[in-house]
Amino acid sequence: MKILFISLGCDKNLVDTEVMLGILSKEGFEFTDDETQADVIVVNTCCFINDAKEESINTLLEMAEYKKTGNCKALIAAGCLAQRYKQEIQEEIQEVDAILGTTSIDSILEAVNASLKGEKTQFLENVDRLPEHKVNRVVTTGGYYAHLKIAEGCDKHCTYCIIPKIRGNYRSVPMEELIGEATALAEQGVKELILVAQETTLYGVDLYGKKSLPTLLKELCKIRGIDWIRIQYCYPEEITDELIETIKSEPKICHYLDLPIQHANDQVLKRMGRRTDKEQLISIVEKLRKEIPDIAIRTTLITGFPGETQEQHEELMGFIDDMEFDRLGVFTYSPEEDTPAALMAEQIDEEVKQDRRAELMELQQEIVFDREDNMLGRVLTVLIEGKVVDENAYVGRTYKDAPNVDGYIFINTDEELVSGNFVKVKVTGAVEYDLIGEIADEFTK
Repeated sequence: MKILFISLGCDKNLVDTEVMLGILSKEGFEFTDDETQADVIVVNTCCFINDAKEESINTLLEMAEYKKTGNCKALIAAGCLAQRYKQEIQEEIQEVDAILGTTSIDSILEAVNASLKGEKTQFLENVDRLPEHKVNRVVTTGGYYAHLKIAEGCDKHCTYCIIPKIRGNYRSVPMEELIGEATALAEQGVKELILVAQETTLYGVDLYGKKSLPTLLKELCKIRGIDWIRIQYCYPEEITDELIETIKSEPKICHYLDLPIQHANDQVLKRMGRRTDKEQLISIVEKLRKEIPDIAIRTTLITGFPGETQEQHEELMGFIDDMEFDRLGVFTYSPEEDTPAALMAEQIDEEVKQDRRAELMELQQEIVFDREDNMLGRVLTVLIEGKVVDENAYVGRTYKDAPNVDGYIFINTDEELVSGNFVKVKVTGAVEYDLIGEIADEFTK
């Protein structure tokens, strides 16, 4: 019995997919990446923004065809779209045999078995439940890095975001479970842990009565085999002195922070339901850079939010120019059903959104190019990810670069390097968002 998994959306969704793969692997199922050979197809869907929703629907429709032309006997829709639009999916895509909600991933075995018996089923738990996943995940990222989801849900209720309704309130995963999961990942050869959640900075408040991310980080640093720990999705208003000190003092923690700010104009931030203003954002960025001078800060922005004026857009441009973030992504605002922002007046024309996004990205590109020039001659530790086909070159990442969202460094060398190893690389050049380098010495670990 062969099963095909398609994981759409964010890294947190990918962790859910890997948990489901682990559950089925333990039961002896085989996996395939060939749609025509799959007996069961599972699509782990996303619906965070409209483009993600369309991709999920189109993927389900495409996979439904294999029930007619391939071996497929069962089609399962899992994840956010399945949670949010369960009724619509079963009515409009009748080839779908089972619906698996966001908190029901631990029911994947039951969903597969029921679907193979020809039963139409829904597995939809309360959105505030925390799924059981005390099973070794099947890591799909290549083996050298893995994401560790430390919490589920969100309490922030930003006006543009549907996540609290489909993922529930904020629930931290107990620390002992995370330590066990991270230890198992290290035993599988994982060298880099990437901590993810809707918000990592509030970890532990619900379980331990205080922000416990620094404590968790110190425990993870003790795990043998883990060399890098990267933190993503840190809300700026929740960053504490204790967290900054932990990042400074623990050598395994990358000097890298993902700090989603969304905008810099106070009126726009207020309409978004954010908890910070422009001065607070400037203050936290300056503090991070003062305390950790080599820190790489990534951020994300939303452009074209309802009511955003040209002047507010230009203020955001000036803010980005002043702050000079190391990494930056920009989303155009997407109105989502059942969110307050979708009902706001002064919705922005799509063409204006795209133009503003292009301006922000062009500005950021100039900033990145300037910062890359400053990297010339520096020696960095690089995690090797693979060899460039037909060239005497390898591709890797520095501490400044998270996989799939940031850049790479290409190392020209006649030496044979091993994927998953760390090497010292001297930066010799840059091409767009990527660096070029050469081996600095014999150091590996």
